[in-house]
Amino acid sequence: MTTITPEQERGRDWLAKGGLRPTRQRLSLATLLVGDGENRHVTAEGLHTAVQAAGDSVSLATVYNTLRAFCDAGLVHEVTVDGTRSYFDTRLDDHPHFFWEDENRISDAPAADLEIVRLPEAPQGYEIAAVDVVVRLRKL
Repeated sequence: MTTITPEQERGRDWLAKGGLRPTRQRLSLATLLVGDGENRHVTAEGLHTAVQAAGDSVSLATVYNTLRAFCDAGLVHEVTVDGTRSYFDTRLDDHPHFFWEDENRISDAPAADLEIVRLPEAPQGYEIAAVDVVVRLRKL
C-alpha cells in the first residue's frame, strides 16, 4: 500500500474540488501547484521543469493539457501577459499583477491600491466576464 503525503492529499482534495479525477499526471502537477498550501504563478514550461526535477515523467503537452483542464475546472486562472506568454495563477480572487520584465515573472500586486472607476459598456449581446490588470515593471 502506498502512503500519501500531506502535499499529495492537498493536491487530491484540490482536484476533487474541481471535479477532476486524480490521474497520476494530474496529481503530480496538483501537488506541485498547491501541495504546500501556497499560491503559485507558473508557466507551463516552468511547471514541466519542476515536475521533471521531482522525478516524474510528464510530457510538456500533458502539462499544457492539464493546465487547460485546471482552468476549465475553475482551479487556476490564466493570466496572459502578451500574445506569447501565459501564466497560471492558483489564487482565484480578483487581483492585479505585476509583470517583472527583466525576470519574465508575475507576482500579485496590492489590490487595495487599484481603483477602476469606469469600464466601457460591453457590446450588445455581451457581458464583461473579467478585467485582468497586469502592470509591467522595468528597472530604471
